[in-house]
Amino acid sequence: MRRGDFTDSRDSLNRRRGLVLILVLIVVAALSLAAYAFASLMVVQSESAHLTGRRIQARMLASSGVESLRVFLLQDPAMQSASGGLYDNPAMFQGVTVMGEADPDELGKFTVLVPAMDQAGGLAGIRYGLEDESARLNLNALLLIDQQARELQEATGELAELVAEDAEDLLADSPARSLLMALPGMTVEIADAILDWLDDDDSPREFGAEAEYYSSLAPPYGPKNGPLETVEELLLVRGVTPQLLFGSDVNRNGMIDPDEMALAAQLGDFPPRGWSAYLTLYSKEQNVNGFGQPRIDLNMDDLQQLYEELSLIFPEEWVKFIVAYRQSGPYQGEDEGDDDYSGDLDLSQRGSNTFTQVLDLIGARVEVTFQGAEEPVVLRSPFLDDLVSMNLYLSELVDNVTVVPDTVIPGRISLSQAPPEILLGIPGMTEEMVEQILSQRTPDPGLDDPGQRHETWLLTSGIVTLDEMRALMPFVCGGGDVYRTQVIGYFEDGRASARVEVVLDATQLPPRVLLWRDISHLGRGYPLEMLGVSLMDEN
Repeated sequence: MRRGDFTDSRDSLNRRRGLVLILVLIVVAALSLAAYAFASLMVVQSESAHLTGRRIQARMLASSGVESLRVFLLQDPAMQSASGGLYDNPAMFQGVTVMGEADPDELGKFTVLVPAMDQAGGLAGIRYGLEDESARLNLNALLLIDQQARELQEATGELAELVAEDAEDLLADSPARSLLMALPGMTVEIADAILDWLDDDDSPREFGAEAEYYSSLAPPYGPKNGPLETVEELLLVRGVTPQLLFGSDVNRNGMIDPDEMALAAQLGDFPPRGWSAYLTLYSKEQNVNGFGQPRIDLNMDDLQQLYEELSLIFPEEWVKFIVAYRQSGPYQGEDEGDDDYSGDLDLSQRGSNTFTQVLDLIGARVEVTFQGAEEPVVLRSPFLDDLVSMNLYLSELVDNVTVVPDTVIPGRISLSQAPPEILLGIPGMTEEMVEQILSQRTPDPGLDDPGQRHETWLLTSGIVTLDEMRALMPFVCGGGDVYRTQVIGYFEDGRASARVEVVLDATQLPPRVLLWRDISHLGRGYPLEMLGVSLMDEN
């Protein structure tokens, strides 16, 4: 072999070795990158699995908060008040630790909160507690409100006089429409369309819409003609838009966040939470006294039973006057009457008269013939109509008796928490009355002022007259027994949270969840410092 051939062969071998080395390096690099990618993927998957587990745990933390509320609502009102009440109770509802006390990195909590409102009904931050659902307008009770108002008008003739003082008032003939028209931005066309959506006929109201309108849409559909299942169903009603229903508070935390300011500016003075903050399907109140016992139905058929039940709690003259009123009705003659209740009533006599409301007793007179007497006598009511006397007896009277036989009363509006817009929509309510209510009411009567547990505090405080109170009675209450709130389950490291909106019905025991809406997709909604943290405070 020549020398040149040997050199060429060695160079060729070196080139092959170099190519092999490069290929090896490429393979090693590819394998290294693959190993790195696999390791990174495993880290991501591990973190994802851990975060998924945390999110599941956060939902469980929120569920723990809901169950804690149900237990709290099991307590009687006195125990609830002793524990801080339902309205704003951070000691009971803020930053409650559920898990992780032994491991600070796993500290899981829940917080119960709702948007706080100022006296004028504007947003004022948050509070740690429950919102009385009776502070909202119950859409499914609107038609019942109209019916009750008509019945009261027929029985007394007073309601029409109070709500129709202005002859040009279009709304006087429909309390339901009047209540809807009080909502900001509401029009009579939308109000009538809502009522047409709810009623069971196909005849449109003056400005409403029925099947003829909805069948002309693309795609066509029919009106519900019955109770709503969700407030969001209003979006199907002619004229109702998402902006009207939900406002600019997109994440429903009761605050205008920076990313919501543009929409808030576009909507101007319209309430940030829209109509959804004023509307409900669930409000009702227990028809029980302060001890949780059913009230006595003044209109029961058995007068012997009525007499016996009343005698257990009331003075003799109260009992005799009530039963005599049932037997003979109010006396309309000229006799002023006297206070001699010494005779005995004939309890075998059937009741020929029923009470329209408890206030019928105040200032009334009855004509009665006691057993063994030859002549009837006229008795003055022991329930006098002066303010001093009413302050002495009225709270006890309305706490223990009722004219409603049902165990719950739906749809009346809470004087303690309802915003001014809702109050102003109540037939017979004036701006002056609303101003006085807002300045004198306490949002948690059981905690702050037990005298405001009943709607008649308007009368005993001098805000309204007796006739005005009679007109307002079908529409208002001291407070309801169904509550709404948001429960946030979270970890203090901020890596996982869950937020639910719930409505709890405390008219039955144990309290029942009427609505459970997971709104975690809207974000935690609140900074950790507002929810309640301990580790961050220490650091």
